[in-house]
Formats: sequence, structure tokens, C-alpha cells
Amino acid sequence: MESSSDESNISPNVAGKLEELKQRESELSRLLAEVRREKLSTLRSRPLTIGVIGFGRFGRFIAETFQKYGRVVVTSRSDYTAIASKMGVKYVPLSKPSEFLNENLDVIVVAVSILSFENTISDLAPHLREHLEAKEKEKQVNKVHGPLIVDVLSVKEHARQVMLELLPLECDILCTHPMFGPDSGKDSWNGLNFVYEKTRVDGVLLNPDDATTSSSPEEFTDVAGRKHSIHEDNESHVEGIDRIERFLSIWEEEGCRMIPMSCKTHDSHAANSQFITHLMGRILGEQGLSNTPIDTKGFESVLQLIDTTTSDSFDLFYGLYKFNQNSMKTIMTLQAAMNNVVEELKKKEQDV
Repeated sequence: MESSSDESNISPNVAGKLEELKQRESELSRLLAEVRREKLSTLRSRPLTIGVIGFGRFGRFIAETFQKYGRVVVTSRSDYTAIASKMGVKYVPLSKPSEFLNENLDVIVVAVSILSFENTISDLAPHLREHLEAKEKEKQVNKVHGPLIVDVLSVKEHARQVMLELLPLECDILCTHPMFGPDSGKDSWNGLNFVYEKTRVDGVLLNPDDATTSSSPEEFTDVAGRKHSIHEDNESHVEGIDRIERFLSIWEEEGCRMIPMSCKTHDSHAANSQFITHLMGRILGEQGLSNTPIDTKGFESVLQLIDTTTSDSFDLFYGLYKFNQNSMKTIMTLQAAMNNVVEELKKKEQDV
């Protein structure tokens, strides 16, 4: 009752002023939303500048496609100036990290081997911090948004942990696994699997399971269970989300089958698909199998498996084993299955 009495005591002049302020506030909100939409539209009209660390076979494979959608700058230990120039991308020596970062990179894709990944991120991190500090001084602000860092490793929990531990908080993180390479994707990426986890945006660590459980593409949940909107009242947040979506759209435009999945779930599946495929190929390859005059289609498939898996480096195979905590369980399960089959054969022989 007292509050009603207080409201009734407000003079017409004050009430009119409050109404005027509310209208102005509403108009300012509308104008701010309009400015943000125009800003995002302007950003989207500017192609992404994508940096690629590691210009080996896979790095060249993805850079060639990236250059269709934006400006590409690559860096590597070896001198790839001629190859990069022919491809239409810029090469910067790995020994000049500041020059690489000064290319105003929106995204940095780390395309190195599993075994080299942690050292590469560890070497990159201090240069990123120096670069961000210089940008802060230049713009006279307390914080600037760093580049989006993307990995393309076949093991995801290891990549996620390394990037979260070592990269500056100002850098957004996207964990990805293009489940194809220069051989399987040489003609087209159409229909090929691309797995990804949006890991961190604007300093917010996202719920890794939210990608597959969220009922709305407009919302996501952080690890603390807080709901966020992609239209939050935070410019760097909105720009970070937009940048991730623009990068993912490259793979989508190329026809990839986009699969949002947590790094943990990915590694669980990978141990029983990718790793066991490489394991069986290596085991069969150790037997020295080769073509015969009476090969069946099934045996031809076995030889194809051996050829496909052994053509990859042993370092890749070792990385799949060492940095996926599920791999040893897969080996033990395979050993147990092998023993069970042999026991069944022995048992059958005794019965006969």
C-alpha cells in the first residue's frame, strides 16, 4: 500500500520526465542494436584473414581451399616461399613470429603433427601475449580480442587441454578434426566428416556437451551452467561467435558433414574407429602380406587397409596411441578378442 501511495505522490512533471527517459532509453537501445548489426555486416563483408602454422602436406591442403574464402598467411620452418606464392598465399618464416602475427590474423589454424603440437603452442603463446599487449598500448585500451586459435588434430582432449592451459585468455578456441586429408579429400570435401567443439569464446569456457544438447542455436551454456545468448550485450562476445561461425561456414560451404561433438566423446569414438583401423593395418602390415594370383575381394580390401594406414607416418600412429587415453583399452580389448577367437578354435578342434 505504501508503494502505491508513493507512486500516486509523484508529480506530473516527474512522471513525464521518467516517461521521456524511458523512451530515450528505448530509442538508444534500438540505435545500438542497429549499429551492431551494421558493424557485423561490415565485418562479414571483409573476408577472414587466416594464418596457418605448419605448411606441410595437410597445411597446404587446407590453405589451398581457405584462399578461396579469404586472405591466407602461412608459416613453417622450411622455406615455402615459392609454393605459397604459386598457391596465392603469403609465406612468413616461422623464425619471425611477430611478422606473422602483425598480418592482422582473424584465425590461426595450427596444422602441425600431434607430437609437435604442445611445443608449437608453447612457443606461440608468449608471442601472442606480446602482440596483444602491443595492441592494447596502441589502442589505449585495457583488453583487445586476440585471434581465434583452431587445431586440426586427430586427438581432441589433448589439444583442448594444451590450448586452454597455454593460450592467452583473450584468444578464442575452436577444437576441430577434419576426418579426411589430401588423399581422401583431393577431389572434393563434399560429404566428408568435420567434427568440432566450440571451446572458449570471449574468455567464457563453454559446456562441451552443449553443442549436441542445446535446443536453440541462439543460445549456449558455459561450464558453470549459465545460459548465454549469441546476441549478448557484449561486442567482443558477439564478434567472437560470429568469427567462429564464419570460419565453420568455409567447411560447410565445401560440403562437409558438420558434426558438433565434445572432445571427450570424439576421443572415445576415435579409439574404436580411427585408432583401431590404424592398429589393424599396422599389425597386418607386419605380416608382410602381398598380392597372390587368387586374391578375393575381401583380401584386396585387407591390402588396401595396409596400404592406407602404413602410408601415414608412424608418428601419427604413435600420437593416436599416446594422446588418446582410450587407446590402451582398445588394444587390450583387441588382445582379449584375439585370445577368445583362438580359444574357440582350440575348443572346436577338441570337440571334433
